[in-house]
Amino acid sequence: MLTPRRAASRGATPALLAGIRAALVTLSVALTGVLAVMGFVSVRFARRIVTPASRVADTRILGLDTAAQTITLANTPDTRLPGRYGLFTTGTASYVKLGSVLAEDGDSVKRKLLTHIGPSSSISSDAAFSGWYYSGPEELHLPYSPELIGSAVGPCPAWLFPAGESTDTWVIQIHGRGTNRRECLRAVPLFHAAGITSLVVSYRNDGEAPRSRTGTYALGATEWRDVDAAVGFARRRGAKRVVLMGWSMGGAIALQVALNSAHRDLIAGLVLESPVIDWRTVLDYQTKLLKLPHAVTDLAIGALSSDWATPVTRTGGAIPFDRLDVVSRAGELRHPILILHSDDDGFVPSDASHDLVVRRPDLVEMQVFEVARHTKLWNYDQERWNDSIRSWLERHDLIPAAAAADN
Repeated sequence: MLTPRRAASRGATPALLAGIRAALVTLSVALTGVLAVMGFVSVRFARRIVTPASRVADTRILGLDTAAQTITLANTPDTRLPGRYGLFTTGTASYVKLGSVLAEDGDSVKRKLLTHIGPSSSISSDAAFSGWYYSGPEELHLPYSPELIGSAVGPCPAWLFPAGESTDTWVIQIHGRGTNRRECLRAVPLFHAAGITSLVVSYRNDGEAPRSRTGTYALGATEWRDVDAAVGFARRRGAKRVVLMGWSMGGAIALQVALNSAHRDLIAGLVLESPVIDWRTVLDYQTKLLKLPHAVTDLAIGALSSDWATPVTRTGGAIPFDRLDVVSRAGELRHPILILHSDDDGFVPSDASHDLVVRRPDLVEMQVFEVARHTKLWNYDQERWNDSIRSWLERHDLIPAAAAADN
């Protein structure tokens, strides 16, 4: 490109010089605009990552047959999954249980209702599909007690399901991002049958436990302390072996407990369901789903990991992504780990789970599912899910002798 001086020396006209100047100004303004838009999108994405999510409607109810007790839903990768699920609704019922798929076409899926809906019921067409299945601890028909776990942010509610016989082996269940402890109830009957006491916990900013000063997630970097307090609670109640089971972001939290806890001697192993092993992998995947440029991931992670950006991201402190990357920290792991992950997860890709197995085949075992989607492996194939966990517990001598004899 000719500079104004060189253009003039070659006889450029004033009109040409003016055109060059105008083009440079236009390019500068355009570049500034692109950078501003990219920065705005990155900040929005960063805030979305750390802001506790409320449940949003992702499913459309197309029809309800109260005589046949069936429900017709819009056809999506979730609604056509085999197995048992739940549906958050509004109207006469706030939550209904779904059974098997009865019919399917390109637009709709008809499923059996496992919650009775009366003929006078009125339910909104907007709903949210869920893998929870159980909506409360009473539905398990097992003895339990509400507990409060003291932590740095205040008392965190928990449910304690004692084993049928006195035991010193416990499992601590840790739910994922944007959910609460009800997500973990599916696993309680399995551990109860294995003679293991279950403690289903909450942690800061999950809507049940106390709110931190900022009210935002730290993606496991601070939440692990609340779960570590639960490990201490279990120790004071007589636990001598603790299994940590984490779902999705709960997996990231469980791994941070295993790496950082003062009670590491008590931890006997980890069971991770659809876990976050490395947040960078997850966030890169999410930007692709949203059809955003890869640079958005880098800018968002850069902002979240920097103290100077906390007034914008509202995190209250830098998030240590290097510490949360357990693939790169695989050499520090000391406990056996079972990973259950679907290769078509659709939210948390299984890549980092596979990478961790490659890095630590001596400690990490993985059961690979297909079709099951994110945190819905129990729903999709309960028998395989149960067998995978129970056989892993047996191989690591984590089933109390009395329970092992009964089976």
